[in-house]
Amino acid sequence: MEQSVRNKFDSYPLSVATLLNELRDLIFHVAHQDGITDLKETLKWSQPSYISSIGSTLRFDWTPNKPLQYYVYFNCNTSLVETFKEIYGEVFQYEGNRAIVLTVGQQLPSELAHCISMSLRYKKIKHLELLGA
Repeated sequence: MEQSVRNKFDSYPLSVATLLNELRDLIFHVAHQDGITDLKETLKWSQPSYISSIGSTLRFDWTPNKPLQYYVYFNCNTSLVETFKEIYGEVFQYEGNRAIVLTVGQQLPSELAHCISMSLRYKKIKHLELLGA
């Protein structure tokens, strides 16, 4: 883990850091499963961010002003969140066309892995109907 990302994780309350580490592990697991070997982890807008050469950046964060929620952010100039809404509807809560809103204490929905996969492969699938779902 890059030092700036480690520092960001250290800034979260322990329970939140544990939760976000699970999300981080899921991102790396999905990348490995999809054969993505160039996944880069960094900070963008002070948020842990993940990008592959064939994908669109995905980020996540938690803030103390909304302590019961955390967010997985996607590029709002893509069709990712709109596609997630069409495929998964009420499985997730959304913030406009830029984020999936998750609840602290909630188990990560299994469908999130598919959303992460679509983001990490976006450049290869953006021309497909429903991103190839």
